[in-house]
Amino acid sequence: MFSIEQASLIVVDVQGKLATIVDDSETVIQNVSRLVQATQVLNIPVLWLEQNPSRLGGTALEIAQYLQGEPIAKMAFSACQEGAFMEAMKASGRTQFIVTGIETHICVYQTARQLKEQGFEVEVVVDAVSSRTKANKDIGLEKMKALGIMPTSTEMILYELLQRADHTHFKTVLQLVK
Repeated sequence: MFSIEQASLIVVDVQGKLATIVDDSETVIQNVSRLVQATQVLNIPVLWLEQNPSRLGGTALEIAQYLQGEPIAKMAFSACQEGAFMEAMKASGRTQFIVTGIETHICVYQTARQLKEQGFEVEVVVDAVSSRTKANKDIGLEKMKALGIMPTSTEMILYELLQRADHTHFKTVLQLVK
């Protein structure tokens, strides 16, 4: 079970025009935004990535407005191939990674796979990832599941992190998912 003390959220490349043209983009952006807001309330670190930002643009404003600090720029599809990400990940001291973003079959898949190969617990938030086509999203999710990367949803992971209805931040998180 994922816990507030061990979890970290990874936001992969929800940026530029691509963020608006992936399958079900509005839902994905809304759910990533909810997850970012909830993890801020729960004091869970967020690792925020942008693929080639000078060409693809910055993170969608609906998400970026809730993020603190600067994104980690990358050129590799897997964030695990970038030194700055690996340093930030190790500095967080976390062992559980909640993965969101785009595109499911490329950067999300490769990042999740390499985290899993390094022995970390990894879950992918099915309603907070996407690709340009549903078919590519589906194949990315299937391949991750075959590797033992379990699917979750925005609500499911947030309630898993809270664990109790009497948690100090339950009402705040509840308002985000309603």
